[in-house]
Amino acid sequence: MDTSVAHPARRYNYWLGGKDHFAADRESGDLLAKAFPTARTAALENRGFLRRTVRFLAESGIRQFLDIGTGLPVPDNTHEIAQRIAPDSRVLYVDNDPIVMTHSRALTVGTPAGRTGYVEADLRDPASILDHPERHAVVDLNQPVALLLVAVLHFFHDDDQAAAVVRRLLDALPAGSYLVASNLTLDYAPPAQVAKHNELLASGRTDARARTRAEFARFFTGLDLVPPGIAAVSDWRPDRIDRPTPADVAIYGAVGRLR
Repeated sequence: MDTSVAHPARRYNYWLGGKDHFAADRESGDLLAKAFPTARTAALENRGFLRRTVRFLAESGIRQFLDIGTGLPVPDNTHEIAQRIAPDSRVLYVDNDPIVMTHSRALTVGTPAGRTGYVEADLRDPASILDHPERHAVVDLNQPVALLLVAVLHFFHDDDQAAAVVRRLLDALPAGSYLVASNLTLDYAPPAQVAKHNELLASGRTDARARTRAEFARFFTGLDLVPPGIAAVSDWRPDRIDRPTPADVAIYGAVGRLR
């Protein structure tokens, strides 16, 4: 682990107002916020999307959650939302940052009726997640699972690689499972902001690749989209009227059900 290099999970924690970040994460976060002033708003709205989707799935009868790219613990983590509705919910967190796993083990303790587990693994290697002993102990792949890929797919710059990883994971899940995903987009951005994003991406000063609606929709090929379908994360079954515009959020989100 090199704390002199920014990590998305710690930068995200910084934007959310957390305390688990280093100078490199703050520098990266401030650089991106300067180029994209609504970055912190986007992070908060993306977190709200996670809360609402987990609540919807738990209320729909889903009792298993595979949360990959979970990030550092903040109030209302996946297991807290799900187990508040169904105490027997089982949640497996996966992240490739050892700091995330250390904090998760210390801070995210689930209900006695349910189960909460942690795996340090990389989404680029789905087999390392699916074959892990902790996955076998926490998530039964013979029963429906909610696969959460929230604000993580945009760290794949190659569309084919990202789609292949999603398909590999979905192929391991039974019918009745769900995919929850969100991804940065510049569909609402003015040309100058698009150019700035491309400049930062090319120079390695941002690690998130924006996708168009059509590119994001590819992850849900063959799935039944839950209404309202693909939308800005702030507009996916919102629970408040005074929310930011899709242009301010610049993140697509969707939930799809596996047939």
